[in-house]
Amino acid sequence: PGAAILCSGAAVTATSGMTRYVGSAHAEVVSHFPEVVAAPELADAGRVQAWVIGPGGGTDDAALEVLREVLATNLPVLVDADGLTLVAGHPELVEGREAPTLLTPHAGEFARLAGSEVGSDRLAAVTDLARRWGVTVLLKGRITLVADPHGGVAGNDAGASWAATAGAGDVLSGIAGALLAAGLDPQLAGACAARVHARAAQLASRGAPIGASNLLAAVRPAIRELLGTD
Repeated sequence: PGAAILCSGAAVTATSGMTRYVGSAHAEVVSHFPEVVAAPELADAGRVQAWVIGPGGGTDDAALEVLREVLATNLPVLVDADGLTLVAGHPELVEGREAPTLLTPHAGEFARLAGSEVGSDRLAAVTDLARRWGVTVLLKGRITLVADPHGGVAGNDAGASWAATAGAGDVLSGIAGALLAAGLDPQLAGACAARVHARAAQLASRGAPIGASNLLAAVRPAIRELLGTD
């Protein structure tokens, strides 16, 4: 439930539109964010502009079937967390997918997707995976790299590692998913989300360790600052 709450909360914070949640944690999500329209089953989700799938979703057969159904749509899809574990075993689900697709692995998840460790040349590794699979890949790290299928790479130096905490990736996915729903292409959505995420971590931390809940609470101030609306 924590992953669902963090991801949904970040989407709410990053957009003025409607956020929908589908999954077993629907009651918990609504208890934290009553503005989220939540349902237990995909068939009851309603109309959406983009999907984020994976955080807290599980890796069983039921989760795989939901992933298949989401990726079979012509909507933008961000795959993270448990979704990446499933994709690693079923790469055909995303390889060459025509609709915008963004994978957001950390180093361990990347190794499962690529079949080898990231290694010392992170730029070459993320570029190669994006090209081979025909998707956009966001490789998390202090310097986050976002590679598109055509060889273009954007990077964001977080300036610190305060965001390297459990649940922080769920927050990043929620922000990026909201930007995908707003119509940004996957590379720009990923790069902008990484920038907001890093700045939120700096604002929340102020030189001390933080949890993902602190990071989520700082997303709105980070957006306000980056937009110059302070």
